[in-house]
Amino acid sequence: MKALIVEDEILAAQNLTKILNEIGSFDSIISIDSIAETIRYFEENSQPDLLFLDIHLADGLAFEIFNKVKVECPVIFVTAYDEYALKAFRVNSIDYLLKPLDIFDVKRALDKLRRLSKATGVIDNELKNLVSYFNKVSAYKSNFLIPVRGDKLIPLKADDIAFLYIDHGVVRIFTFETKSYTMENTLDEIEGMLDPAFFFRANRQFIISRKAVRDIDFWFNGKLSVNLKIQTPEKIIVSKAKVHDFKAWFGGK
Repeated sequence: MKALIVEDEILAAQNLTKILNEIGSFDSIISIDSIAETIRYFEENSQPDLLFLDIHLADGLAFEIFNKVKVECPVIFVTAYDEYALKAFRVNSIDYLLKPLDIFDVKRALDKLRRLSKATGVIDNELKNLVSYFNKVSAYKSNFLIPVRGDKLIPLKADDIAFLYIDHGVVRIFTFETKSYTMENTLDEIEGMLDPAFFFRANRQFIISRKAVRDIDFWFNGKLSVNLKIQTPEKIIVSKAKVHDFKAWFGGK
């Protein structure tokens, strides 16, 4: 069997290669590290027997590959995603490997794909469903370019944002390192750029990251007071009307 690994983390690729060699079912293991190189591989070579595909690569989301070339082989996704993305994998019945990988997870995934392969069309249909799901997810920004001092831009990962706050029309981003930056966009515009699985519009002034929540207090008249792991300019109050949505968002239900 021939396996193709698409992984841009050198140590992760080496670890998976070692695991596959230990399993011993593969006589050819090829490792590449980008979307562009993967597209070129499928254009110039026959299909591998199995593709191990990391989702986040240096040149973008790996699901772009399926829009460029036809992938007919079974796919096992490799991910560092949290529970929200993992639920999507489970629903769509395509297996995943959660980093860091171990030999038992790989064997389990191979066994599952063998079972799925016996059902005609299952893998192809479920792969299409998963690609469709992540095409929607990719509409949200994972990185921002923040203007500073009027003559410079700095990159900021969405994952590093603790909360956003608007005061007198000025929107500021606050990071987990307690740095803050002024944004040119409105809070409404930024809300549409952020993945709602990870960010919540608590009220007119705050958008908060799920990772930033330290604890929650019951407040007056059925409201909630959300306390973050870093200091905020004022108390974050979730109205009674939004309490149900907040609990569902925070609990991942």
